[in-house]
Amino acid sequence: MSTLNKKIQAYLDRKPDFDTEVVLQDDGQGAYIKEWNATDKPKPTDAQLDALSSQATTLENNAIAVANRQKEYGSIAEQLEYIVEHGVSSFIEKQNAIKTKYPKESE
Repeated sequence: MSTLNKKIQAYLDRKPDFDTEVVLQDDGQGAYIKEWNATDKPKPTDAQLDALSSQATTLENNAIAVANRQKEYGSIAEQLEYIVEHGVSSFIEKQNAIKTKYPKESE
């Protein structure tokens, strides 16, 4: 199930600042929009956000894939060390294998 912040991201077609533009709150009965300060679009209705559930799920799944990739890529220092020890083509093969292991969904 997609989260409210990802539905909002899908609605705006960008990631808003959740500290100033869109403030969410959860009083124990589920998250809701407490403040809407995004100026590029009006505050969405619940129905508009619910219609974006599959897009929001894709955003969530892609965020998980990116996090998994970053973990396996290692730090920049580790990546540079790999390049020095194994060469650029081997590095590219390794990166492509990681991308295949953790594919992103089409957005």
